[in-house]
Amino acid sequence: MRVVFMGTPDIAATCLKKILADGVQVVGVYTQPDRPKGRHMKMQFSPVKEVALQHDLPVFQPENFREEETVAELRALKPDICAVVAYGRILPQKVLDVPKFGCINIHASLLPKYRGSAPYQWAVLDGEKETGVTAMYLIREMDAGDIIETAKTPIGENETAGELLDRLAVLGAELLSKTLTRFQTEGKVSATPQDGDKATFAPMLEKTMCPIDWTKSAQKVHDHVRGLHPWPVATMELGGKIFKVHETRIVDGAGAPGEILGLTKTGLKIACGEGAVEITSLQAEGGKRMAAPDYFRGHPLSEA
Repeated sequence: MRVVFMGTPDIAATCLKKILADGVQVVGVYTQPDRPKGRHMKMQFSPVKEVALQHDLPVFQPENFREEETVAELRALKPDICAVVAYGRILPQKVLDVPKFGCINIHASLLPKYRGSAPYQWAVLDGEKETGVTAMYLIREMDAGDIIETAKTPIGENETAGELLDRLAVLGAELLSKTLTRFQTEGKVSATPQDGDKATFAPMLEKTMCPIDWTKSAQKVHDHVRGLHPWPVATMELGGKIFKVHETRIVDGAGAPGEILGLTKTGLKIACGEGAVEITSLQAEGGKRMAAPDYFRGHPLSEA
C-alpha cells in the first residue's frame, strides 16, 4: 500500500517514525515550508522533514495546493491513502480526491469534542478528566469527517498540556499504525458519522489568555496554568513585575482573590475565588525558570 504522509510538528514526527518502523511504504512526505526561528531567525526544518530526510524520503513543501502542478505532483505519487497528522493546512477537495482510499487524519481529541487547532490544550483548560486521539476520514469541513476509531487516556490532575501531548503522540502513532494495517487488510475501512450537535471547538491559543484571573476557583486557576504550558504560559503580576507561572498545585487556604497567603518550603501560596493554589515554579521577566522558594530567597516578598 502506497502511503503519502502529511504533517509538521513533533506529534506528526512521532507518527511518521512509527509507521516507518512498521515497514509501511511511504512514497512521499508533505510538510510546512522551512520557517525562520529563534533569536537569529535561522531557517529550520520541521520535525517531520528531519525524519523524512533521515530515511531518504522525498519531501514536498508547497505553500498551498492552489496550483494544478502541485496537485499533479501528488497524483504522480499514486497514493492509496494520505495519512495526515497536524499538517497545518486545510486540504481542498481536489487533494482529498487523489488517494484511492481517501485521506485519514489523526486528531488529538475524542471527536466531536474539541475540533480545531488546540484540542489537547483546551481539554486541560476545561478541566477534562479524559481525552484521547481519533482516526477519521478528512472532509472539507474542519475535523468533521467520519470516525474510524478512537483511543482514550486519562488526564493527570497535575499534567500540563505539553506533557499530555507527549503521551498523545505515542497513542496517536499506535492508532495510525493500527488504522493503516486495517486498510492494508480490509481495503476501504468503515466509519461512523460524527454527531455535529455534540461538537465543541478548540481555537488557537493567544497570549491575551495568559493573565491569571484570581477570582476563579483554585481548580480553574490550576487548569489555566496547566493548559497554557508550555505555550503561551500563564502570567501574574507581583510587585509591578510580570511573572510566568510554570507550575502550581491546589492547596488548602482562603483569602481575598490574589492575596498572598505566605511562602512555604515548596512554593508561594495565593488565595483564589475559592480555595488556594501554591505556585511552585515561576519565571521573572528576563530571568530563568526557578523553583518559587529559590527565587524568593533572593528576592524577598517584602521587596515585591
